Amino acid sequence: QVQLVESGGGLAQAGGSLRLSCAASGRTFNSYYMAWFRRAPGKERELVATINWGGVSTYYAVSVKGRFTISRDNAKNMVYLQMNSLKPEDTAVYYCAAKSSVVGEYRDWGQGTQVTVSS
Repeated sequence: QVQLVESGGGLAQAGGSLRLSCAASGRTFNSYYMAWFRRAPGKERELVATINWGGVSTYYAVSVKGRFTISRDNAKNMVYLQMNSLKPEDTAVYYCAAKSSVVGEYRDWGQGTQVTVSS
């Protein structure tokens, strides 16, 4: 199990950038698969991006591909989401999540950080 704390959210203008950070505690962080999810008001939770334990394999939702980049620094127990060319529809609470296996659900979650993009 890992504890996750997100930071870096805030207000941005359309076309701008934000970088989200997720600090993880736990000795085995470098073996976890990590992801960013988001939930916009009145909408279902959406998977935004994932990254494998080594940081080599990534996945992006179609809605963010080419604009967002997920990365990790296992030495610092950190995961990042660089968000460029932001759009108003990116407005949501963003959550960091972790799981210990490539299969199965994400079981460890952060408290979320609000991202608001104005037009």
